[in-house]
Amino acid sequence: MSTIWSAATDMETTDTSHLRPIRLVLFDLDGTFADTAPDLAFALNRTLVANGRPQLPLESIRLQVSHGAVALITLGFGIEPDHPRFDTYREQLLDIYKNHLARETTLFPGMEELLEQLEQRDIPWGIVTNKPGWLTEPLMRQLGLSDRAAAIVSGDTTDYRKPHPMPIIHACGLARRDPAETLYIGDARRDIEAGNSAGNRTLTALFGYIGNEDNPEEWGADGAIDHPLQVLNWTDRDF
Repeated sequence: MSTIWSAATDMETTDTSHLRPIRLVLFDLDGTFADTAPDLAFALNRTLVANGRPQLPLESIRLQVSHGAVALITLGFGIEPDHPRFDTYREQLLDIYKNHLARETTLFPGMEELLEQLEQRDIPWGIVTNKPGWLTEPLMRQLGLSDRAAAIVSGDTTDYRKPHPMPIIHACGLARRDPAETLYIGDARRDIEAGNSAGNRTLTALFGYIGNEDNPEEWGADGAIDHPLQVLNWTDRDF
């Protein structure tokens, strides 16, 4: 990963005179809202062992988690989606994962405090992820957060997935908020592209699953954060 710019610097240099107050905060799920890597790594390694392959260390798996099961199978088995066994391995991984969704998954440090602060400010929050609903919804329930979220939009909720803006626009509709008054936070290029296309303010979560080959300063986000509570620097601003 190349040199990272600071959120504080961006806040000084970005012209925000035309922007409106933030009235909704939306998060990507894996690598932004929750640290799901341990459970996805568990599922991948169980799949590898079941097929006579060696396990991989968590740190090598973590960087691929934001890119979904396809990236994990490619990493673990060294094959591409056109391989005749690819879908079989992917289904095995997902079957294991759905039974171990919250084995070790937790919110990122500071995220619960951020949610409490947003709720105290009457700023609703929600999730927009490419994870399918049959995994997203039970995970949010097991984390005890389903009833607190103003919107939960999964990869199969609409006809499109990120980087298309439709899932974010749909989430804004569920929360009854204008996209122009929404802040979207993610740890992948597609997150920032989707948020920008939807007309949101966007932040890159540098604490997420960002690899050494990624260049988040080139993604076009309005800023970057090293800790969830830094989101409040943006929601508390007078635009």
